[in-house]
Amino acid sequence: MGSSSGASSESSKLQLSGSEEDLRQVMDQRKRKRMLSNRESARRSRMRKQKHVDDMMAQVVHLRKENNRILTAMNVTSQIHMNVEAENAILRAQMAELTLRLQTLNEVMDCLNSTNALLETDQYQGTQMVDEFFMNIPWASSFINQPIMASADSMFMY
Repeated sequence: MGSSSGASSESSKLQLSGSEEDLRQVMDQRKRKRMLSNRESARRSRMRKQKHVDDMMAQVVHLRKENNRILTAMNVTSQIHMNVEAENAILRAQMAELTLRLQTLNEVMDCLNSTNALLETDQYQGTQMVDEFFMNIPWASSFINQPIMASADSMFMY
C-alpha cells in the first residue's frame, strides 16, 4: 500500500501541478490581455496627444495670420494719422496767416472809414490835409502819380 500511497501522492502532485499550470495559463492570458489593453490605451493617448499638437499648430498659424493682419491695419492707420496731422499743421498755419491778413485788412478798413468820415465832414479841408500829408513825406512825392502794379502771383501764394 505504500506504493499506492506513493502513486496517489504523485497523482495529486500532478493534479496540483495541472491546476497550477491552468492557473499560470489564466494568469498569462490575463497578463497578455492587460498588455494589449495598455498598448491600445497608450496608442489612443498618443493619438489624442498628436491631435492636440495638430490643433495647437493650426491655432498658431491662425493667430499669426491674424496678428499680421492687425499689424498691417495698424501701420495703415498710423500712416493715415500722420498724414492727417501734417495736413492739420498746414491748415493751422494757413489759418493763422489768414487771420493776420484779415486783422490787417480790418485795420486798413477802419483807417479808411475814419478818413472817409473826416473827408465827408469837410471835403475840401480833408483833401487838403491828405495832399499836405503826402507832400511832406520825402519818398511819397515820387510815387503819387504812379500806377499800382499787382499780380495774382504775389497776391495768392497758396
